[in-house]
Amino acid sequence: MAAVGDVAAQAVPGAIDRKALVERHRVVNTTTDTLASLSVGNGAFAFTADITGLQTFPAYYEKGVPLGTESEWGWHRFSNKENYQFAQSLREYVLNGHPVRYSVQVKTPGNKEAVDYLRANPHRLQLGNLGFRLLKKNGQPATIHDLRNIRQGLNPWTGELTSHFTLEGTAVDVVTVGHQQQDAIAVRIKSELLKTGRLKLALRFPFPTAGWADVGTDYSHENQHRSAIISQQKGAALLSHQVDTTRYTVALGWAQAATLAPGGVHEFVLSPGKAAGVFEVSCRFAPRRATVPLVSFAATRANSRQQWEAFWKSGGAVDFSGSTDPRARELERRIVLSQYLTKLQNAGSQPPQETGLVLNSWYGRPHLEMHWWHSAHFALWGRPALLEKSLTWYGRPDVQAEARGIARRQGYDGVRWQKMTDPWGEEGPSSVGAFLLWQQPHTIYFAEEAYRAHPNAATLQLYRERVFATADFIASYPFFEKDKNRYILGKGVIPAQERFNAEDTFNPTFELVYWHWALATAQQWHERLGQPRNARWDEVLQKLSALPQAGGVYLAAESAPDSYTNPEYKTDHPSVLAALGMMPATGQVDPATMRRTFDLIWKDWSWDKTWGWDFPMTAMTATRLGLPDRAVDALLMKVRTNTYLPSGHNYQEGRLPIYLPGNGGLLAAVALMCAGYDGCPTPNPGIPKTGWQVRWEGLQKMP
Repeated sequence: MAAVGDVAAQAVPGAIDRKALVERHRVVNTTTDTLASLSVGNGAFAFTADITGLQTFPAYYEKGVPLGTESEWGWHRFSNKENYQFAQSLREYVLNGHPVRYSVQVKTPGNKEAVDYLRANPHRLQLGNLGFRLLKKNGQPATIHDLRNIRQGLNPWTGELTSHFTLEGTAVDVVTVGHQQQDAIAVRIKSELLKTGRLKLALRFPFPTAGWADVGTDYSHENQHRSAIISQQKGAALLSHQVDTTRYTVALGWAQAATLAPGGVHEFVLSPGKAAGVFEVSCRFAPRRATVPLVSFAATRANSRQQWEAFWKSGGAVDFSGSTDPRARELERRIVLSQYLTKLQNAGSQPPQETGLVLNSWYGRPHLEMHWWHSAHFALWGRPALLEKSLTWYGRPDVQAEARGIARRQGYDGVRWQKMTDPWGEEGPSSVGAFLLWQQPHTIYFAEEAYRAHPNAATLQLYRERVFATADFIASYPFFEKDKNRYILGKGVIPAQERFNAEDTFNPTFELVYWHWALATAQQWHERLGQPRNARWDEVLQKLSALPQAGGVYLAAESAPDSYTNPEYKTDHPSVLAALGMMPATGQVDPATMRRTFDLIWKDWSWDKTWGWDFPMTAMTATRLGLPDRAVDALLMKVRTNTYLPSGHNYQEGRLPIYLPGNGGLLAAVALMCAGYDGCPTPNPGIPKTGWQVRWEGLQKMP
């Protein structure tokens, strides 16, 4: 289906000029803005460049959007010399009369050090900085301030980054592309500086910080890691880097004459010959020696162009051209660039981290409650394969064993999915994350998205075990209050709005709705498979607590009657809105009550103390309430955490210069605003009727 204006119509194949749509949002840089660095990559590997097209000035960019090189496989763990044990992170709580052990940030001597180690290990690696060595005429190294006539462009349609600058009047032109099947980039450099030996390339290996963030600029600890040239032949070389037990390789290949030699410590310099003014080089990172040959610049460029064009021609597209609302172009820009970024940063075989493959946040670990905001949109935009690729992680035996272990330790059935985790499913200790619930139903939501895309027996068989194991936990977690003949969620829960004490909190509104939806959907899976309904699940469904409310509005939690009078409770995520927005109408939510709740939050919330995905979440609720003007207002609200940088990245603050859940959430909200939801009576339910014209195609309805 496609929609034009406010009237639904059949889509005409190719009705939207997708190439024109994407290319009118090319990114152009003309300054050394440290928040404007740009990336190429393939979903499981990314390379972020400065205005030279490479990573020439990493220290200059470290407090902006840093120049990262990260992959799915690049992880490191410092040696556990003190033999810290996971058990040292466990603390017993008595909740509803039962002892339960959670992995938290205990502060007792000895245990605190153990938890600090466990939180920081393993951590994602910054794999290396590949940049230019630029020399001025006097032989001194050029700084970024010596560059003039800067013009850099990123074309999302081809994935090509082109960079132009001059050094003391001599032009340098660079094309940087990323291979879509290999963790590799390739570069073409054109400059007369090559003929004078004033332009070389250098690959430098940083040391992992094991800090909350890692921007890839720690060049100390020179004796604590090893790097070497393993082999070298005409036009190619293989390097290795080892930190503790983590070892990986970097393959370099070049088309013209050049020599490779050690430079500084953990640095290798590639010096092009002086016969030509053009130099092409490819660079591939790998966890071991690759068996396939390193591809040339021309082949990498062709691969990037073909694969990115195929991406843009698949799935959905939204075109706001013709709108008179001046905000339409900016929203369209955010939509286009968010598609580029989420494909580049979030389309691997693991749940992504919140800062993608650019820099570490939370030690580079994925947060499973954020997986919905990163990736649910892929299915809504008609690209379910990109979602399902990351769902393979939940099916891995090691990951499932960890999740089952958490549930068993706490006395529950099924699997309790981790919050802060790693590629192997290990649980990272967290005094907040250990008590979060809302990541649990995500696996059922994702499986349902997969089934809606492929409603067949193969899909049911693929996801049935994790759907049912998740539902077993969801049904066993609630506590039965005999005197009230009801099941409650908690105590011992921190809602998505992380402002409540776990030991006191119960019955958060959003989680109650998500719990009910997940169990009801799991029962549908039983029926689709020709199996009888699960009686235990039905009992919980029938007796799950009603949504807490007071004064005609929904509370954040039943345990928080002061949800809207305590200033602290009007900060962070207004997640009560997700109960009708992210969630469909389940019968639990009264639309009139939610409308009053929405109006109160819209007026009184501390929007300056929110996060990037809160704005699309609010837009979803506005859409389902029939408030399209508010939906657009929410997506374009002028709040710092709703800032979208020239690259399209959602900016939060200094320590979180990029935040991919905001980008993914934006795309999910726009799909809902255009394609609607099951049973939606209105075309384009989230698009205002005045000032906006929209054409869309390839989008799917939300549940």
